[in-house]
Amino acid sequence: MVFQDFDQISERRRLERERKFRKKVIIAAVSAFLLVGVVAAGVVAVVISNEKTNETSKENKAPQSQQQAPKSVSRVEKVIKTVCNRTSYAVTCQDTLKSAVQKNSSAEPKDFLKIAIQAADDEIEKVLDKASTFKFDSPKEKAAFEDCKELIEDAKEELKESIVGAGADIKNLTDNVPDLNNWLSAVMSYQQTCIDGFPEVKLRTDMEKVFKAAKELTSNSLALVSGISSLLSLLDVPGGAGRRLLEKKYDSPDLDNNGIPYWMSQEDRRMLKAEEGDKLTPNVTVAKDGSGNFTTISAALAAIPAKYDGRYVIYIKQGVYDEQVMVTKKMVNLTIYGDGSQKTIITGNKNFVDGVQTFRTASFAALGDGFLAKAIGFRNTAGPEKHQAVAARVQADRAIFLNCRFEGYQDTLYAQTHRQFYRSCLILGTIDFIFGDAAAIFQNCQILTRKPMANQQTIVTAQGRIDKHETTGIVLQNCRIEPDKELVPVKATFKSYLGRPWKEFSRTIIMESKIEDFIHPEGWLAWEGDKGLSTLYYAEYNNEGPGAPTTGRVKWPGYHVINKEEAAKFTLGAPFLSGEWINATGTPVHFGLFA
Repeated sequence: MVFQDFDQISERRRLERERKFRKKVIIAAVSAFLLVGVVAAGVVAVVISNEKTNETSKENKAPQSQQQAPKSVSRVEKVIKTVCNRTSYAVTCQDTLKSAVQKNSSAEPKDFLKIAIQAADDEIEKVLDKASTFKFDSPKEKAAFEDCKELIEDAKEELKESIVGAGADIKNLTDNVPDLNNWLSAVMSYQQTCIDGFPEVKLRTDMEKVFKAAKELTSNSLALVSGISSLLSLLDVPGGAGRRLLEKKYDSPDLDNNGIPYWMSQEDRRMLKAEEGDKLTPNVTVAKDGSGNFTTISAALAAIPAKYDGRYVIYIKQGVYDEQVMVTKKMVNLTIYGDGSQKTIITGNKNFVDGVQTFRTASFAALGDGFLAKAIGFRNTAGPEKHQAVAARVQADRAIFLNCRFEGYQDTLYAQTHRQFYRSCLILGTIDFIFGDAAAIFQNCQILTRKPMANQQTIVTAQGRIDKHETTGIVLQNCRIEPDKELVPVKATFKSYLGRPWKEFSRTIIMESKIEDFIHPEGWLAWEGDKGLSTLYYAEYNNEGPGAPTTGRVKWPGYHVINKEEAAKFTLGAPFLSGEWINATGTPVHFGLFA
Protein backbone atom coordinates (compact mmCIF):
# COMPACT_ATOMS: atom_id res chain seq x y z
CA MET A 1 0.00 0.00 0.00
CA VAL A 2 2.75 2.25 0.86
CA PHE A 3 4.71 1.50 -2.31
CA GLN A 4 1.56 2.07 -4.39
CA ASP A 5 1.16 5.61 -2.95
CA PHE A 6 4.83 6.36 -3.68
CA ASP A 7 4.46 5.43 -7.32
CA GLN A 8 1.53 7.81 -7.72
CA ILE A 9 3.46 10.70 -6.17
CA SER A 10 6.46 10.07 -8.43
CA GLU A 11 4.24 10.25 -11.53
CA ARG A 12 2.75 13.53 -10.44
CA ARG A 13 6.25 14.97 -9.84
CA ARG A 14 7.39 13.90 -13.33
CA LEU A 15 4.45 15.63 -14.96
CA GLU A 16 5.08 18.81 -12.86
CA ARG A 17 8.73 18.90 -13.95
CA GLU A 18 7.74 18.67 -17.59
CA ARG A 19 5.20 21.48 -17.20
CA LYS A 20 7.78 23.77 -15.55
CA PHE A 21 10.32 23.00 -18.25
CA ARG A 22 7.90 23.95 -21.03
CA LYS A 23 7.10 27.20 -19.15
CA LYS A 24 10.77 28.11 -18.88
CA VAL A 25 11.29 27.49 -22.59
CA ILE A 26 8.35 29.75 -23.46
CA ILE A 27 9.59 32.57 -21.15
CA ALA A 28 13.09 32.31 -22.55
CA ALA A 29 11.80 32.52 -26.08
CA VAL A 30 9.65 35.59 -25.33
CA SER A 31 12.51 37.29 -23.49
CA ALA A 32 14.86 36.66 -26.37
CA PHE A 33 12.35 38.14 -28.77
CA LEU A 34 11.87 41.24 -26.61
CA LEU A 35 15.62 41.72 -26.19
CA VAL A 36 16.12 41.64 -29.92
CA GLY A 37 13.38 44.25 -30.27
CA VAL A 38 14.88 46.55 -27.68
CA VAL A 39 18.35 46.31 -29.22
CA ALA A 40 16.90 46.97 -32.63
CA ALA A 41 15.00 49.99 -31.32
CA GLY A 42 18.13 51.28 -29.65
CA VAL A 43 20.09 50.96 -32.84
CA VAL A 44 17.39 52.79 -34.74
CA ALA A 45 17.29 55.55 -32.09
CA VAL A 46 21.04 56.02 -32.25
CA VAL A 47 20.96 56.19 -36.01
CA ILE A 48 18.11 58.69 -35.97
CA SER A 49 19.86 60.71 -33.26
CA ASN A 50 23.09 60.83 -35.21
CA GLU A 51 21.21 61.90 -38.31
CA LYS A 52 19.52 64.72 -36.39
CA THR A 53 22.84 65.80 -34.87
CA ASN A 54 24.44 65.86 -38.28
CA GLU A 55 21.57 67.93 -39.64
CA THR A 56 21.84 70.36 -36.67
CA SER A 57 25.57 70.65 -37.21
CA LYS A 58 24.98 71.64 -40.79
CA GLU A 59 22.49 74.33 -39.76
CA ASN A 60 24.55 75.69 -36.84
CA LYS A 61 28.26 76.06 -37.29
CA ALA A 62 28.99 76.81 -33.55
CA PRO A 63 26.56 75.00 -31.26
CA GLN A 64 29.09 75.00 -28.39
CA SER A 65 29.37 78.78 -28.20
CA GLN A 66 25.59 79.03 -28.19
CA GLN A 67 25.43 76.69 -25.25
CA GLN A 68 27.97 78.79 -23.29
CA ALA A 69 26.33 82.14 -23.98
CA PRO A 70 23.52 81.80 -21.41
CA LYS A 71 26.12 80.97 -18.77
CA SER A 72 28.07 84.14 -19.64
CA VAL A 73 24.96 86.32 -19.57
CA SER A 74 23.93 84.73 -16.31
CA ARG A 75 27.30 85.56 -14.78
CA VAL A 76 27.16 89.21 -15.88
CA GLU A 77 23.63 89.59 -14.56
CA LYS A 78 24.70 88.05 -11.27
CA VAL A 79 27.58 90.51 -10.99
CA ILE A 80 25.25 93.42 -11.83
CA LYS A 81 22.79 92.37 -9.17
CA THR A 82 25.54 91.97 -6.58
CA VAL A 83 27.10 95.33 -7.42
CA CYS A 84 23.78 97.16 -7.43
CA ASN A 85 22.65 95.73 -4.10
CA ARG A 86 24.83 98.27 -2.29
CA THR A 87 23.18 101.26 -4.00
CA SER A 88 20.16 103.21 -2.78
CA TYR A 89 18.40 102.82 -6.14
CA ALA A 90 19.10 99.20 -7.07
CA VAL A 91 16.49 98.94 -9.85
CA THR A 92 17.83 102.06 -11.56
CA CYS A 93 21.35 100.69 -11.20
CA GLN A 94 20.49 97.31 -12.70
CA ASP A 95 18.58 98.88 -15.60
CA THR A 96 21.53 101.20 -16.34
CA LEU A 97 24.16 98.47 -16.37
CA LYS A 98 22.07 95.86 -18.19
CA SER A 99 21.18 98.35 -20.90
CA ALA A 100 24.84 99.26 -21.39
CA VAL A 101 25.88 95.61 -21.61
CA GLN A 102 23.15 94.90 -24.17
CA LYS A 103 24.23 97.86 -26.31
CA ASN A 104 27.94 97.12 -26.01
CA SER A 105 28.82 93.44 -26.01
CA SER A 106 32.45 94.25 -25.10
CA ALA A 107 31.43 95.95 -21.84
CA GLU A 108 32.85 94.18 -18.80
CA PRO A 109 32.10 94.40 -15.07
CA LYS A 110 35.24 96.47 -14.53
CA ASP A 111 33.58 99.14 -16.69
CA PHE A 112 30.47 99.36 -14.51
CA LEU A 113 31.59 102.45 -12.58
CA LYS A 114 32.37 104.41 -15.73
CA ILE A 115 29.04 103.30 -17.23
CA ALA A 116 27.16 104.51 -14.15
CA ILE A 117 28.85 107.92 -14.16
CA GLN A 118 28.33 108.28 -17.90
CA ALA A 119 24.61 107.62 -17.37
CA ALA A 120 24.49 110.40 -14.75
CA ASP A 121 26.28 112.73 -17.16
CA ASP A 122 23.85 111.88 -19.98
CA GLU A 123 20.89 112.60 -17.71
CA ILE A 124 22.32 115.94 -16.53
CA GLU A 125 22.50 116.99 -20.17
CA LYS A 126 18.71 116.63 -20.37
CA VAL A 127 17.90 118.59 -17.20
CA LEU A 128 18.20 122.11 -18.63
CA ASP A 129 16.11 121.20 -21.65
CA LYS A 130 13.34 119.95 -19.39
CA ALA A 131 13.60 122.92 -17.01
CA SER A 132 13.56 125.38 -19.90
CA THR A 133 9.95 124.45 -20.58
CA PHE A 134 8.89 125.88 -17.21
CA LYS A 135 7.54 129.39 -16.88
CA PHE A 136 9.63 131.66 -14.64
CA ASP A 137 7.57 134.73 -13.78
CA SER A 138 9.19 136.53 -10.87
CA PRO A 139 12.71 138.01 -10.82
CA LYS A 140 13.65 135.52 -8.09
CA GLU A 141 12.54 132.59 -10.21
CA LYS A 142 14.49 133.88 -13.19
CA ALA A 143 17.55 134.45 -11.01
CA ALA A 144 17.22 130.93 -9.60
CA PHE A 145 17.18 129.49 -13.11
CA GLU A 146 20.33 131.44 -14.01
CA ASP A 147 22.03 130.04 -10.91
CA CYS A 148 20.82 126.61 -11.95
CA LYS A 149 22.49 126.93 -15.33
CA GLU A 150 25.82 127.70 -13.67
CA LEU A 151 25.48 124.89 -11.17
CA ILE A 152 24.61 122.37 -13.89
CA GLU A 153 27.70 123.43 -15.84
CA ASP A 154 29.78 122.81 -12.71
CA ALA A 155 28.14 119.41 -12.34
CA LYS A 156 28.82 118.50 -15.97
CA GLU A 157 32.45 119.53 -15.65
CA GLU A 158 33.02 117.37 -12.60
CA LEU A 159 31.12 114.44 -14.07
CA LYS A 160 33.43 114.60 -17.09
CA GLU A 161 36.44 114.49 -14.75
CA SER A 162 34.85 111.57 -12.93
CA ILE A 163 34.36 109.65 -16.19
CA VAL A 164 38.05 110.04 -16.98
CA GLY A 165 39.01 109.00 -13.46
CA ALA A 166 36.73 105.96 -13.57
CA GLY A 167 38.15 104.87 -16.92
CA ALA A 168 41.69 104.48 -15.62
CA ASP A 169 43.47 101.15 -15.26
CA ILE A 170 42.96 99.27 -12.01
CA LYS A 171 45.90 100.77 -10.14
CA ASN A 172 45.06 104.34 -11.11
CA LEU A 173 41.37 103.74 -10.54
CA THR A 174 41.94 102.80 -6.92
CA ASP A 175 44.18 105.84 -6.50
CA ASN A 176 41.45 108.02 -8.02
CA VAL A 177 38.80 106.95 -5.50
CA PRO A 178 39.17 109.99 -3.16
CA ASP A 179 38.81 112.41 -6.08
CA LEU A 180 35.84 110.50 -7.46
CA ASN A 181 34.10 110.71 -4.10
CA ASN A 182 34.88 114.41 -3.91
CA TRP A 183 33.62 115.25 -7.39
CA LEU A 184 30.47 113.14 -7.24
CA SER A 185 29.55 114.45 -3.78
CA ALA A 186 29.84 117.96 -5.20
CA VAL A 187 27.60 116.99 -8.14
CA MET A 188 24.94 115.83 -5.68
CA SER A 189 25.21 119.19 -3.89
CA TYR A 190 25.02 121.24 -7.10
CA GLN A 191 21.78 119.55 -8.08
CA GLN A 192 20.17 120.15 -4.71
CA THR A 193 21.40 123.77 -4.58
CA CYS A 194 19.69 124.35 -7.92
CA ILE A 195 16.41 122.95 -6.61
CA ASP A 196 16.60 124.89 -3.35
CA GLY A 197 17.03 128.16 -5.22
CA PHE A 198 13.41 128.25 -6.37
CA PRO A 199 11.22 130.08 -3.84
CA GLU A 200 7.83 128.96 -5.14
CA VAL A 201 6.84 125.57 -3.72
CA LYS A 202 5.23 124.09 -6.84
CA LEU A 203 8.12 125.17 -9.06
CA ARG A 204 10.60 123.70 -6.60
CA THR A 205 8.64 120.43 -6.61
CA ASP A 206 8.64 120.39 -10.41
CA MET A 207 12.41 120.93 -10.43
CA GLU A 208 12.81 118.09 -7.95
CA LYS A 209 11.04 115.80 -10.44
CA VAL A 210 13.28 117.00 -13.28
CA PHE A 211 16.38 116.14 -11.26
CA LYS A 212 15.08 112.84 -9.88
CA ALA A 213 16.74 110.54 -12.39
CA ALA A 214 20.02 112.48 -12.38
CA LYS A 215 20.21 112.42 -8.58
CA GLU A 216 19.52 108.67 -8.46
CA LEU A 217 22.22 107.98 -11.05
CA THR A 218 24.72 110.18 -9.24
CA SER A 219 23.92 108.50 -5.94
CA ASN A 220 24.43 105.08 -7.53
CA SER A 221 27.78 106.23 -8.93
CA LEU A 222 28.88 107.27 -5.44
CA ALA A 223 27.80 103.93 -4.04
CA LEU A 224 29.78 102.07 -6.71
CA VAL A 225 32.87 104.17 -5.92
CA SER A 226 32.66 103.16 -2.28
CA GLY A 227 32.30 99.55 -3.41
CA ILE A 228 35.26 99.47 -5.78
CA SER A 229 37.25 97.17 -3.49
CA SER A 230 34.35 94.73 -3.25
CA LEU A 231 33.82 94.87 -7.02
CA LEU A 232 37.48 94.11 -7.73
CA SER A 233 37.38 91.23 -5.28
CA LEU A 234 34.25 89.90 -6.96
CA LEU A 235 36.06 89.97 -10.29
CA ASP A 236 39.21 88.40 -8.84
CA VAL A 237 41.28 91.42 -9.81
CA PRO A 238 44.77 91.18 -8.24
CA GLY A 239 45.31 93.81 -5.57
CA GLY A 240 41.64 94.74 -5.50
CA ALA A 241 40.86 93.86 -1.93
CA GLY A 242 44.30 94.55 -0.53
CA ARG A 243 44.40 98.27 -1.29
CA ARG A 244 43.17 100.81 1.24
CA LEU A 245 39.98 101.95 -0.44
CA LEU A 246 36.67 103.40 0.65
CA GLU A 247 35.37 100.46 2.60
CA LYS A 248 35.20 102.32 5.89
CA LYS A 249 31.96 103.84 7.00
CA TYR A 250 33.32 107.37 6.72
CA ASP A 251 35.91 107.72 4.05
CA SER A 252 38.55 110.38 3.54
CA PRO A 253 42.23 111.33 3.43
CA ASP A 254 45.42 110.71 5.34
CA LEU A 255 47.82 113.30 6.65
CA ASP A 256 51.42 113.05 7.70
CA ASN A 257 52.43 113.38 11.36
CA ASN A 258 51.85 117.11 11.17
CA GLY A 259 48.55 117.05 9.33
CA ILE A 260 49.55 118.72 6.06
CA PRO A 261 47.14 118.13 3.14
CA TYR A 262 48.39 116.06 0.20
CA TRP A 263 47.42 118.77 -2.26
CA MET A 264 49.72 121.39 -0.72
CA SER A 265 53.01 122.20 -2.36
CA GLN A 266 56.21 122.98 -0.47
CA GLU A 267 55.48 126.66 -0.97
CA ASP A 268 51.98 126.27 0.48
CA ARG A 269 53.35 124.50 3.52
CA ARG A 270 55.91 127.24 3.98
CA MET A 271 53.07 129.76 4.01
CA LEU A 272 51.21 127.78 6.63
CA LYS A 273 54.30 127.61 8.82
CA ALA A 274 54.89 131.34 8.59
CA GLU A 275 53.62 133.45 11.49
CA GLU A 276 50.93 136.03 10.82
CA GLY A 277 53.42 138.86 10.86
CA ASP A 278 55.74 137.21 8.36
CA LYS A 279 55.68 138.68 4.88
CA LEU A 280 55.43 136.50 1.81
CA THR A 281 56.71 137.52 -1.57
CA PRO A 282 53.64 138.60 -3.56
CA ASN A 283 53.18 138.76 -7.31
CA VAL A 284 51.08 141.91 -6.87
CA THR A 285 49.91 144.14 -4.03
CA VAL A 286 46.48 145.66 -3.46
CA ALA A 287 46.27 148.90 -1.47
CA LYS A 288 43.36 151.32 -1.10
CA ASP A 289 45.79 154.23 -0.69
CA GLY A 290 47.35 153.64 -4.10
CA SER A 291 50.68 152.37 -2.78
CA GLY A 292 50.27 148.96 -4.47
CA ASN A 293 49.73 147.67 -7.97
CA PHE A 294 45.93 147.87 -7.67
CA THR A 295 43.42 149.67 -5.48
CA THR A 296 40.76 146.92 -5.60
CA ILE A 297 40.98 143.17 -5.12
CA SER A 298 38.78 142.51 -8.15
CA ALA A 299 41.18 144.40 -10.39
CA ALA A 300 44.10 142.35 -9.10
CA LEU A 301 42.22 139.12 -9.75
CA ALA A 302 41.29 140.20 -13.26
CA ALA A 303 44.98 140.76 -14.02
CA ILE A 304 46.08 137.21 -13.11
CA PRO A 305 47.78 135.69 -16.18
CA ALA A 306 45.67 133.14 -18.02
CA LYS A 307 48.54 130.68 -17.76
CA TYR A 308 50.75 130.77 -14.72
CA ASP A 309 53.03 128.06 -13.38
CA GLY A 310 53.11 127.69 -9.63
CA ARG A 311 51.20 129.59 -6.98
CA TYR A 312 50.08 133.17 -7.63
CA VAL A 313 50.24 135.37 -4.52
CA ILE A 314 48.29 138.58 -3.86
CA TYR A 315 49.07 140.72 -0.83
CA ILE A 316 46.16 142.89 0.34
CA LYS A 317 47.19 145.76 2.58
CA GLN A 318 45.05 146.77 5.51
CA GLY A 319 41.78 148.45 4.74
CA VAL A 320 38.09 147.73 4.31
CA TYR A 321 37.40 146.60 0.76
CA ASP A 322 33.70 147.03 0.03
CA GLU A 323 33.42 144.95 -3.14
CA GLN A 324 31.96 141.60 -4.09
CA VAL A 325 35.03 139.47 -4.76
CA MET A 326 34.95 136.32 -6.88
CA VAL A 327 37.88 133.91 -7.27
CA THR A 328 36.75 132.10 -10.41
CA LYS A 329 37.35 128.46 -11.26
CA LYS A 330 40.12 129.48 -13.65
CA MET A 331 42.07 131.11 -10.82
CA VAL A 332 43.68 127.97 -9.42
CA ASN A 333 46.45 127.81 -6.84
CA LEU A 334 45.86 131.34 -5.64
CA THR A 335 46.99 132.73 -2.29
CA ILE A 336 45.67 135.96 -0.82
CA TYR A 337 46.96 137.29 2.49
CA GLY A 338 46.44 140.43 4.48
CA ASP A 339 47.74 142.36 7.46
CA GLY A 340 45.40 140.66 9.91
CA SER A 341 41.80 139.47 10.04
CA GLN A 342 40.64 142.75 11.63
CA LYS A 343 42.84 144.96 9.47
CA THR A 344 42.34 143.59 5.96
CA ILE A 345 38.59 143.11 5.51
CA ILE A 346 36.44 142.20 2.51
CA THR A 347 32.86 143.35 3.13
CA GLY A 348 29.41 143.57 1.57
CA ASN A 349 25.73 143.61 2.53
CA LYS A 350 23.84 141.62 -0.11
CA ASN A 351 21.01 139.57 1.41
CA PHE A 352 17.96 137.44 0.76
CA VAL A 353 15.36 139.93 1.98
CA ASP A 354 16.48 142.44 -0.63
CA GLY A 355 15.84 139.89 -3.37
CA VAL A 356 19.26 138.28 -3.79
CA GLN A 357 19.55 134.49 -3.88
CA THR A 358 21.48 133.11 -0.88
CA PHE A 359 23.93 131.63 -3.38
CA ARG A 360 24.70 135.18 -4.62
CA THR A 361 24.82 137.12 -1.33
CA ALA A 362 28.43 136.26 -0.51
CA SER A 363 30.79 139.19 -0.08
CA PHE A 364 33.58 136.82 -1.09
CA ALA A 365 33.42 133.60 -3.13
CA ALA A 366 36.26 131.15 -3.78
CA LEU A 367 35.77 128.69 -6.65
CA GLY A 368 39.33 128.11 -7.90
CA ASP A 369 40.92 124.88 -6.69
CA GLY A 370 43.90 125.07 -4.36
CA PHE A 371 42.81 128.39 -2.83
CA LEU A 372 44.60 129.64 0.29
CA ALA A 373 43.66 132.67 2.42
CA LYS A 374 45.60 133.96 5.38
CA ALA A 375 45.07 136.77 7.88
CA ILE A 376 41.98 138.27 6.18
CA GLY A 377 38.50 139.15 7.40
CA PHE A 378 35.31 138.34 5.46
CA ARG A 379 32.19 140.25 6.46
CA ASN A 380 28.52 140.68 5.59
CA THR A 381 26.93 143.66 7.34
CA ALA A 382 23.31 143.09 6.27
CA GLY A 383 22.27 142.34 9.86
CA PRO A 384 19.95 139.72 11.38
CA GLU A 385 16.77 141.31 10.01
CA LYS A 386 17.92 140.57 6.44
CA HIS A 387 18.04 136.81 7.08
CA GLN A 388 20.39 134.89 4.73
CA ALA A 389 23.46 137.01 4.11
CA VAL A 390 26.72 135.17 3.39
CA ALA A 391 30.14 136.59 4.23
CA ALA A 392 32.11 133.91 2.34
CA ARG A 393 31.08 131.10 -0.01
CA VAL A 394 33.69 128.40 -0.58
CA GLN A 395 33.25 126.04 -3.51
CA ALA A 396 36.97 125.57 -4.17
CA ASP A 397 38.47 122.14 -3.73
CA ARG A 398 41.51 121.89 -1.43
CA ALA A 399 40.76 125.26 0.16
CA ILE A 400 42.63 126.48 3.26
CA PHE A 401 41.85 129.39 5.57
CA LEU A 402 44.41 130.27 8.22
CA ASN A 403 43.91 132.98 10.87
CA CYS A 404 40.86 134.36 9.09
CA ARG A 405 37.67 135.94 10.44
CA PHE A 406 34.12 135.43 9.15
CA GLU A 407 31.46 137.88 10.37
CA GLY A 408 27.76 137.76 9.68
CA TYR A 409 24.45 136.73 11.20
CA GLN A 410 22.39 134.11 9.37
CA ASP A 411 24.44 131.92 6.99
CA THR A 412 27.82 133.56 7.64
CA LEU A 413 30.08 130.89 6.16
CA TYR A 414 28.84 128.78 3.26
CA ALA A 415 31.18 125.77 3.10
CA GLN A 416 29.48 124.74 -0.11
CA THR A 417 31.36 121.80 -1.63
CA HIS A 418 34.63 119.88 -1.85
CA ARG A 419 37.51 119.59 0.65
CA GLN A 420 38.15 122.48 3.03
CA PHE A 421 40.36 123.13 6.04
CA TYR A 422 40.09 125.99 8.55
CA ARG A 423 42.78 126.62 11.14
CA SER A 424 42.72 129.20 13.95
CA CYS A 425 39.79 131.10 12.45
CA LEU A 426 36.97 133.04 14.12
CA ILE A 427 33.38 132.64 12.90
CA LEU A 428 30.52 134.82 14.17
CA GLY A 429 26.81 134.47 13.47
CA THR A 430 23.34 133.68 14.72
CA ILE A 431 21.47 131.07 12.63
CA ASP A 432 23.06 128.21 10.64
CA PHE A 433 26.19 130.32 10.45
CA ILE A 434 28.42 127.42 9.40
CA PHE A 435 26.51 125.60 6.68
CA GLY A 436 26.94 123.73 3.41
CA ASP A 437 27.85 120.31 2.02
CA ALA A 438 31.64 120.35 2.01
CA ALA A 439 34.00 117.94 3.73
CA ALA A 440 35.28 120.61 6.13
CA ILE A 441 37.42 120.46 9.25
CA PHE A 442 37.63 123.42 11.61
CA GLN A 443 40.56 123.12 13.97
CA ASN A 444 41.48 125.44 16.84
CA CYS A 445 38.74 127.85 15.79
CA GLN A 446 36.64 130.20 17.91
CA ILE A 447 32.92 129.93 17.21
CA LEU A 448 31.03 132.96 18.55
CA THR A 449 27.23 133.08 18.63
CA ARG A 450 25.87 136.59 18.30
CA LYS A 451 22.71 138.09 19.74
CA PRO A 452 19.77 137.30 17.42
CA MET A 453 16.51 139.14 16.92
CA ALA A 454 13.69 138.73 19.43
CA ASN A 455 11.98 135.31 19.36
CA GLN A 456 14.82 133.78 17.35
CA GLN A 457 16.95 130.77 18.27
CA THR A 458 20.63 130.48 17.46
CA ILE A 459 22.12 127.48 15.69
CA VAL A 460 25.82 127.04 14.96
CA THR A 461 25.78 124.48 12.10
CA ALA A 462 23.46 123.30 9.32
CA GLN A 463 25.22 120.61 7.30
CA GLY A 464 23.63 119.76 3.94
CA ARG A 465 24.51 116.15 3.09
CA ILE A 466 21.64 114.82 0.94
CA ASP A 467 22.80 111.27 0.30
CA LYS A 468 24.29 108.64 2.59
CA HIS A 469 27.03 107.86 0.09
CA GLU A 470 28.44 111.40 0.11
CA THR A 471 31.80 111.77 1.84
CA THR A 472 30.99 115.16 3.34
CA GLY A 473 30.46 116.61 6.80
CA ILE A 474 31.43 119.37 9.24
CA VAL A 475 33.97 118.63 11.97
CA LEU A 476 34.73 121.06 14.80
CA GLN A 477 37.85 119.91 16.65
CA ASN A 478 39.58 121.62 19.56
CA CYS A 479 37.37 124.67 19.04
CA ARG A 480 35.69 127.04 21.49
CA ILE A 481 31.92 127.50 21.14
CA GLU A 482 30.98 130.63 23.06
CA PRO A 483 28.44 133.47 23.23
CA ASP A 484 29.52 136.81 21.80
CA LYS A 485 29.86 139.62 24.34
CA GLU A 486 26.50 141.14 23.31
CA LEU A 487 24.75 137.82 23.84
CA VAL A 488 26.31 137.08 27.24
CA PRO A 489 24.03 139.30 29.39
CA VAL A 490 20.85 138.02 27.68
CA LYS A 491 21.86 134.45 26.83
CA ALA A 492 19.10 133.00 29.05
CA THR A 493 16.54 134.75 26.84
CA PHE A 494 17.44 132.72 23.76
CA LYS A 495 17.79 129.02 23.10
CA SER A 496 21.04 128.10 21.39
CA TYR A 497 21.97 124.84 19.68
CA LEU A 498 25.00 123.17 18.11
CA GLY A 499 23.24 122.36 14.85
CA ARG A 500 20.20 121.23 12.95
CA PRO A 501 19.80 118.93 9.91
CA TRP A 502 19.47 121.08 6.81
CA LYS A 503 19.28 117.88 4.75
CA GLU A 504 18.31 114.31 5.59
CA PHE A 505 21.82 112.88 5.88
CA SER A 506 23.32 115.86 7.67
CA ARG A 507 26.64 114.95 9.35
CA THR A 508 28.36 117.03 12.03
CA ILE A 509 30.95 115.99 14.61
CA ILE A 510 32.02 118.16 17.55
CA MET A 511 34.97 116.82 19.51
CA GLU A 512 37.62 117.90 21.97
CA SER A 513 36.06 121.34 22.09
CA LYS A 514 34.98 123.67 24.87
CA ILE A 515 31.24 124.37 24.92
CA GLU A 516 29.95 127.17 27.14
CA ASP A 517 26.70 127.05 29.14
CA PHE A 518 24.55 129.01 26.68
CA ILE A 519 24.00 125.82 24.60
CA HIS A 520 20.66 124.18 25.40
CA PRO A 521 21.01 120.83 27.24
CA GLU A 522 19.39 119.03 24.27
CA GLY A 523 22.27 120.26 22.15
CA TRP A 524 20.65 119.83 18.75
CA LEU A 525 17.49 121.16 17.11
CA ALA A 526 15.14 119.45 14.64
CA TRP A 527 14.68 121.21 11.30
CA GLU A 528 11.10 120.23 10.55
CA GLY A 529 9.26 117.48 12.39
CA ASP A 530 11.23 114.24 12.31
CA LYS A 531 12.99 115.05 9.02
CA GLY A 532 16.40 113.41 9.00
CA LEU A 533 16.37 112.42 12.67
CA SER A 534 17.01 108.76 11.89
CA THR A 535 19.29 109.27 8.87
CA LEU A 536 21.54 112.09 10.09
CA TYR A 537 24.84 111.50 11.89
CA TYR A 538 25.49 113.90 14.77
CA ALA A 539 28.25 113.01 17.19
CA GLU A 540 30.10 114.40 20.19
CA TYR A 541 33.35 113.25 21.73
CA ASN A 542 35.38 114.36 24.72
CA ASN A 543 34.11 117.93 24.87
CA GLU A 544 34.41 120.04 27.99
CA GLY A 545 32.79 123.09 29.55
CA PRO A 546 29.38 123.67 31.16
CA GLY A 547 27.56 123.13 27.85
CA ALA A 548 29.28 119.81 27.09
CA PRO A 549 27.41 117.23 29.26
CA THR A 550 25.47 114.82 27.04
CA THR A 551 23.01 113.38 29.58
CA GLY A 552 20.28 115.76 28.46
CA ARG A 553 20.97 115.51 24.74
CA VAL A 554 18.35 114.59 22.13
CA LYS A 555 17.37 110.93 21.82
CA TRP A 556 17.33 110.81 18.03
CA PRO A 557 18.42 107.57 16.32
CA GLY A 558 21.05 109.55 14.41
CA TYR A 559 22.67 111.18 17.45
CA HIS A 560 25.70 109.51 19.02
CA VAL A 561 28.11 109.99 21.87
CA ILE A 562 31.11 108.30 20.26
CA ASN A 563 34.24 106.64 21.60
CA LYS A 564 37.86 107.40 20.83
CA GLU A 565 38.08 104.92 17.98
CA GLU A 566 35.06 106.38 16.21
CA ALA A 567 36.20 109.98 16.81
CA ALA A 568 39.58 109.22 15.29
CA LYS A 569 37.87 108.57 11.93
CA PHE A 570 37.11 112.28 11.68
CA THR A 571 40.50 113.71 12.57
CA LEU A 572 43.13 114.99 10.22
CA GLY A 573 45.14 111.95 9.26
CA ALA A 574 42.16 109.58 9.21
CA PRO A 575 39.57 108.89 6.54
CA PHE A 576 37.47 112.02 6.33
CA LEU A 577 38.84 114.41 3.70
CA SER A 578 39.34 112.31 0.61
CA GLY A 579 42.90 111.90 -0.58
CA GLU A 580 46.43 111.18 0.57
CA TRP A 581 48.72 113.58 2.29
CA ILE A 582 52.30 114.62 1.55
CA ASN A 583 55.00 114.18 4.14
CA ALA A 584 55.93 117.48 5.72
CA THR A 585 56.99 118.92 9.06
CA GLY A 586 56.81 122.12 11.02
CA THR A 587 53.17 122.99 10.50
CA PRO A 588 50.79 124.31 13.16
CA VAL A 589 48.18 121.76 12.04
CA HIS A 590 47.55 119.00 14.58
CA PHE A 591 47.50 115.36 13.57
CA GLY A 592 44.92 112.98 15.05
CA LEU A 593 43.19 113.46 18.37
CA PHE A 594 44.53 115.94 20.90
CA ALA A 595 44.24 113.47 23.77
